Amino acid sequence: MSKLETWICIILVMIVAAAPVMAGTDDGAPANEGNTTSSSAAAGAPAPASLNPTPAVTNGNVTALLGVLVMKGVLAPEEAKSIQSAAPGTEFQALVEALSRKGVVSAADLSALSAPAVAQPASAEASLSASLTSPGPTPEPAPDPQAATEKKPPTPTVIPAVAPLRVNPVDPPVKDGLVAALKLGPVKMTPYGFIKTTLVHDSSDPRGDDFVLPGFLNADTGPTTDPAFHIKARSTRFGANFEWPDISKSLTFTGRVEGDFEGNFTRVDNGNVSSVRNSQARIRLAFVRMDYAASDTTDIYFEGGQDWVLYGSTVLPSILETTQLAAYFGSQYTRSPQLQVGWVQKLGGSRNFKFSPAFAVSMPSEGNLPADATLTSCTIPATFAPGAATTIPCTSTVVNGLASQLGYGERQGTDSNRPEYEGRLALQWQLDTAPGVAPAQLIFSGFDSQRAGVALASAIEAPAGSSAATVAAYDAVKAAFPHGAIVSSNGYGLQVGTQLPTRWFTIVASGYRGADMRFMNGGQTLSNFNNASGLTNTVDVPSVDRSTTLVFGTNAAGQIVLAPQTAYRAYGGFAQIGFPLSRIFKADPTGHNAGWTFYFDHGLDAVKHSDFAIGKEIGKDGAGPYRSTLNAATLYYKVNNWCTFGYEESLYSSYSLPNNAGVFTPNTSVAGVPGHTWRDLREEFGPIFTF
Repeated sequence: MSKLETWICIILVMIVAAAPVMAGTDDGAPANEGNTTSSSAAAGAPAPASLNPTPAVTNGNVTALLGVLVMKGVLAPEEAKSIQSAAPGTEFQALVEALSRKGVVSAADLSALSAPAVAQPASAEASLSASLTSPGPTPEPAPDPQAATEKKPPTPTVIPAVAPLRVNPVDPPVKDGLVAALKLGPVKMTPYGFIKTTLVHDSSDPRGDDFVLPGFLNADTGPTTDPAFHIKARSTRFGANFEWPDISKSLTFTGRVEGDFEGNFTRVDNGNVSSVRNSQARIRLAFVRMDYAASDTTDIYFEGGQDWVLYGSTVLPSILETTQLAAYFGSQYTRSPQLQVGWVQKLGGSRNFKFSPAFAVSMPSEGNLPADATLTSCTIPATFAPGAATTIPCTSTVVNGLASQLGYGERQGTDSNRPEYEGRLALQWQLDTAPGVAPAQLIFSGFDSQRAGVALASAIEAPAGSSAATVAAYDAVKAAFPHGAIVSSNGYGLQVGTQLPTRWFTIVASGYRGADMRFMNGGQTLSNFNNASGLTNTVDVPSVDRSTTLVFGTNAAGQIVLAPQTAYRAYGGFAQIGFPLSRIFKADPTGHNAGWTFYFDHGLDAVKHSDFAIGKEIGKDGAGPYRSTLNAATLYYKVNNWCTFGYEESLYSSYSLPNNAGVFTPNTSVAGVPGHTWRDLREEFGPIFTF
């Protein structure tokens, strides 16, 4: 609605409200004649519980105004009829409420209606003149020093306790609860985020990343432990919260868009030599949520978009390293496109108990990266004769498997032809009733997924240069599977998490067990393996996306069969304790020493030994990483509400097993010496500026 139309609506409302008052004034006397209350006394008097100006407005006035508002497009005809059919004496109040929902009259304007009118307490005109907001340039009243003092934020009287890092809170959003920094028409928007720059030193960084992955994932560390130093700003994050209006007081529409700069690096002519500093923006979250307040104690919601998944993501450690956030070291989480439904039930009681179940269908994904393929083609010369010394020219072409995945999407999850299912049960209550302490939570979550590997019939071919026996084995498999083959495996996970804040310390803990947890950042990055036990004359055939290999062989009955694929089973979790140092040592809540907190975190992620030992996909008869741990100490100093400095000292460790012959292979060597333990002593320090 334009400013002119807004002015018209305001003037019309004022005229309709004022007309019956002026008509009832005897002999042209002022409506406030005989009122002896002074302005200063009125300002100091307590405000009445409510102010209802409708008795001074006739139904005819409201009907006339409704016609104008419908003509201007401010109200729909159905809305006007609803207001006109309201109970006698309440039509004007219903109109004001409708204009409030439309954004013509704000919540602050309505609250002003409850304040006593100065010198005209009985005049509806005076009330409306004070409450309706004009978008035009109106003269500003002289500032009231006392009012300015009252608008200052309250002085903190206590230092808050350590609050857990809640990704999926139980509490539903409050209608009209978003304090808008910007308005896109009737839509409220408030941006948020942080700017983070940290210095990082790793005592061992064989992959060259500025974050940590389990050791022994590729090759050894070289002649040294391969220490490294990094400075990064790509953890910087930005986002915005949204709220959409709705005519129903029971419906609340909210949303969020969030991104960071931890995406891929540029590759262009003007940035090739400096691509390592040109990380690109990527999407983290993008969802819309609809909440329906079925009653004062029940909230039902629906959400669609990319959000933190229900499994695992609710309970996370508060550490400075957020690029991986202890992934594969005891912390499980991911963000994924999903459709989610759930409800929040207030149970009440002295501890304010709340119960929230939720269910979601999510994008099926296993996180298995396609491998590059080398395709070789040879041309047989026309003069070729068997047994003659003739050179056969061959050419090889490398096909980028990852590029194919990026272009077409992941195959392993979507080929299962079903979504991923996730669920969560959360119980929230106030464990410690002291001021400044967040509520506690007990959370159960789980997921169930399926993946599939597809082998094309054209891929069942012996590699170039194979022996006659190998060629015969592939021909036999192709005859048994003339249309190709497909094999699948199931993944699942169960997690129990808790967050227990108190005034003295806060404990956050998580434990999980499951299978094929690669996409959830568990199971040492492993997904599945071929269980070819008991098979002979085995041959390997790559899947269509080359992210896994299908194994065929002959069983004890002499039949050519496809070996089953089994998901790696994994377990782990973490426990963290945080101390509000400033609160413990009774610092001044208004001073610069009010923001000291300290955390200690221990995490573990491991694969079951029995699965790991027989996993053919490892490639070294069972050698490789199977367990990783993390011990971290983090100190935060919050200078003010916008600036925090963090320092973290952490020890990441990974452990490998020898192969079936009891030998540690070169893939499990540190500084050139075969071994089964890899450690990275990591230091990270830097400021975080929030907005």
